[in-house]
Amino acid sequence: MTKVAIGVATFYTDLAERLETSAVAALGEAGIDQIDRFEVPGAFELPVIAKYAADAGYDAVVLLGAVIRGQTSHYDHVCEEVARGIMEVQLTTGVPCGFGVLTVETMDQAIARSGGDKRDSAQHAVAAVLALLGAKARLSAR
Repeated sequence: MTKVAIGVATFYTDLAERLETSAVAALGEAGIDQIDRFEVPGAFELPVIAKYAADAGYDAVVLLGAVIRGQTSHYDHVCEEVARGIMEVQLTTGVPCGFGVLTVETMDQAIARSGGDKRDSAQHAVAAVLALLGAKARLSAR
């Protein structure tokens, strides 16, 4: 049985709910029913949740949140460190981590990428971890 953790950054509550609903639906369609949710205040904390979940024995982690550009360089620093941190967790633990963090210019762009259409970042993050889990299983069987 595959265990998946979902890390949800709730700074933008409505976006977090949309992303989580989409991710849970995509995991359910894939037959994964052991899903645990972990909430953090912002995207910057997502790599830590990913590390905690990987260390706790989860098979995969889906990270969800949003960073919307403002008027300062804060956006750039947060986006870079979140992406780097999540990749570092994957590479050091071997646990696939889906990057469902919106890094957008506007709220309209965020909404368009969190609602179930072809640009839905949560669905893409789930697809990524499922692909990596499949590849890991095939490679382990060699």
